[in-house]
Amino acid sequence: MNKNRKTLKMPVRYLMNAVLVVLLFLALSYMTGNMLSTYQNKVLMTVGINIILAVSLNVATGYLGQLPLGHAGFMAVGAYTCALFTKYSPLPDGVAFAIGLALGAVMAGLFGVLIGVPALRLTGDYLAILTLGFGEIIRITLNNIDDVLGYSLFYGSKGLKNIPKYSNFANVFLCVVITCFLIHAMMKSRHGRAVLAIRDNEIAAESCGIQTTYYKVMAFAFSAAFAGLAGGLYACYIGVLNPSTFGFMKSIEILVMVVLGGMGSMLGSILSATVLTILPEATRSFDSYRMVIYSLVLILMMIFRPGGLLGSYDFSMSRIVEKVMNGELFHKKNADKEGADHE
Repeated sequence: MNKNRKTLKMPVRYLMNAVLVVLLFLALSYMTGNMLSTYQNKVLMTVGINIILAVSLNVATGYLGQLPLGHAGFMAVGAYTCALFTKYSPLPDGVAFAIGLALGAVMAGLFGVLIGVPALRLTGDYLAILTLGFGEIIRITLNNIDDVLGYSLFYGSKGLKNIPKYSNFANVFLCVVITCFLIHAMMKSRHGRAVLAIRDNEIAAESCGIQTTYYKVMAFAFSAAFAGLAGGLYACYIGVLNPSTFGFMKSIEILVMVVLGGMGSMLGSILSATVLTILPEATRSFDSYRMVIYSLVLILMMIFRPGGLLGSYDFSMSRIVEKVMNGELFHKKNADKEGADHE
């Protein structure tokens, strides 16, 4: 290991990332106000919500190594919780919206624990089928619970309407940043390392003293909570909720985003969520052929990039800056050799 190698202090790394986030926000804010149409702004909002959904599912699939197929169910829990609170709350708009989002995330996280405890005793196809079943139970319950209760609360297939439209570009962008930061911080902590150890070899992880059940349920609930946050944003963006929106195909749509981007890559999930949200809208002028084009792109990706767009790679600006500082950016062999010595 080279003792003279220059590295960035942790506060400098966080400051650098914060500056990049602010610049991105300013650039997108300028575009939404001056360059994009109302329709394009709505697509951009959908991109932000889908990024949260893809990044959150990546915790359970990419980092934990499981295959849940009920992510849309957690989104539905968060959406209805936030919608009902904001609709009937006497609090000021901003306060009601913030509390509604928090309640939606917490409620979805609790459902994640409730479902995760029995579900995560299984693996592979069995886990996928079980989580799919739970997701459908949530959807069907929302569709029929008013008949059981005897009064209208969720309004079933009629749709929950007149939800306050509090979601805008600024708060969706803020939620995307918070989601990515918290997931990144969790995965860099000892808890995240335990989750990765379980993914690589669960038996070896348990033999080393890692409480596998605890960490699997924790990661599953963490993933579900952010799906609930995305659901709350969606509810206060659309203004109308229908249980059919959160069916099996919605879970598959989110899973496709994660797989296409690369399981275990946060940047890959962000890019794939962006591409797969914009692509159907960009090809809308082709009418009946647009879904054929969409499907063809997915098939070609799975043939030529089976590991996804980025595989398990995650972008790091501080890593690039350190390579520039040490003259390693264009000296891959030397960097690889030094990395091997460091290991």
